[in-house]
This record gives sequence, C-alpha cells and structure tokens, in this order.
Amino acid sequence: MTNPRSPTPAPSDHVLHAFVDGRLSTAEATRVRAWLNDHPEAAATVAAWSDQRQALQEHLKATLAEPLSPSMLAAANGLTLRRSTIDLWARWGGRAAAVLLAFLAGWAGHAQWQAASPLADARSPQRFARQALAAHAVYLPESRHPVEVEAAQQEHLVQWLSKRLGRPLRVPQLGGEGFELVGGRLLPAEAGARAQFMFQNGQGERLTLYIGAVGEKSSGSSETAFRFTREGPAASFYWVDQGFGYALAGNLPRERLLALADTVYRQLAGSRSQ
Repeated sequence: MTNPRSPTPAPSDHVLHAFVDGRLSTAEATRVRAWLNDHPEAAATVAAWSDQRQALQEHLKATLAEPLSPSMLAAANGLTLRRSTIDLWARWGGRAAAVLLAFLAGWAGHAQWQAASPLADARSPQRFARQALAAHAVYLPESRHPVEVEAAQQEHLVQWLSKRLGRPLRVPQLGGEGFELVGGRLLPAEAGARAQFMFQNGQGERLTLYIGAVGEKSSGSSETAFRFTREGPAASFYWVDQGFGYALAGNLPRERLLALADTVYRQLAGSRSQ
C-alpha cells in the first residue's frame, strides 16, 4: 500500500522574508513558491511584503545614492545592525515596521546614525522628516492593515498614543479639506516612540501625520517654521513645536500639502492655548 504524500510543512516567517529578499537558494525558493501556490492567503501576504519592499526601495533610492563623507564612512564601517532591534520593531509595528527598520538601518549605515554632528543626531528635525516619509511610504499602499487602531476607536487611539509618547495628543479634523481619519498606529524610534495618524479622501488619496519628540525645546522664533522635503512622489511639511516634531506627508502638490499642513498646525496650536 502506498502511503499518501505527507503535506509540505509551512515555511517560517524568517524563510518567507528571505524569499521576498531574494536570499534563498534556487531550490529553496522553488519549494517556497510551490507552497505559496497551494496557500493563496499566505501568498497574498508575501506579495504585500514584496510591494512594501519595492516601494521603500524606490522611495529611498536617491538617499542611498548620496556620497559619504570620510567621517560618515568611518562610522558606517563600524556600524552593525542587531537582530534584536529588528525584533523590537516587529513586536511594535508588525512585519511592515520590521521592513521599514531594515531599510532605515541600511540608510543609517550610509548616513552615520551614531555620529555626533547635528545632521546625524537621532532626534534632529531632518532625520525626523526622513523617518516620517519612510513610514508614509511603508503604510501608504496597505489596503488591509493601514492602521493598528481604526477611527471608530478614536478615543482609545488618542489615549493610547498620548500615554506612549508622554504628551496629550489631538487628532486634527480635516473633514473640511475632504480628508477623514482612517486611524493610527504606534511606531518605534531610536529613542522613545512615534505616532502616525492616517487620513484619506474620497479619491483614495492618503495623508499621514507623524508625531514624536525632536531634539531639545527651543525658545527661538523659528522653531515652528514649516520646512519642506520631498523624496520620490511623497513630500512632507514638518515643524517643531515645544520639543515635539510634526510631519504631514502625502503624494500631493506642494501648495495643496502646505494648505493642509497649515490647517493641522493651527488646530493643534489652538488646542494648546485653550
């Protein structure tokens, strides 16, 4: 009597991520591909990981091509990516956050995360803006899980993120501009935590508001000045207010994004004065 063929064991998440990254041998990749053909739900998840990886690669292509200064090169040569850090991101933000960290860490080796210069400060506004755009690129294409907590649980969402960031937060109301809250999520940072709120309009266009501690409090009049940055199709207006950074990112024309950033700033600043 012939025994029925034993079912092929499911690949681990580690193997599936290696498959997405192209790090498996030809034989291993063939086995994984065959298993995915029989498991359409897992195949859809792996396809989403691949899309996120591709989107982030395209988003950070220009940054990764920037030349290194001698001091940055020296620091980059001594920088290693610890697996425990990736695991931390995976616990905080799920697989997409782990993908985000992997690319940010690659850029970190390129741009010297641990250097002492102001531009390499982990809490500098410039770095904050880059991280906001990277997080925007990761979660923008998500259709099934764009947020951790949906807008229907807004009160819980705000309380949770306020507690984790150590400051009362408020969600701006952008309905008058055509954007409604989708929800939000908690994201890790080199020090502390970051919050991301996502908004969407009737045409499916999305905005993300990224919030977190940035540097030291400043008494300068330029602290709240808007600054603009763009990487690929995504752009962001960001500002610092009382030691906290805010970055509104979207794939929108600069003038439209500026008007929305001004609305967000006025609402949040107004809530502190009440």
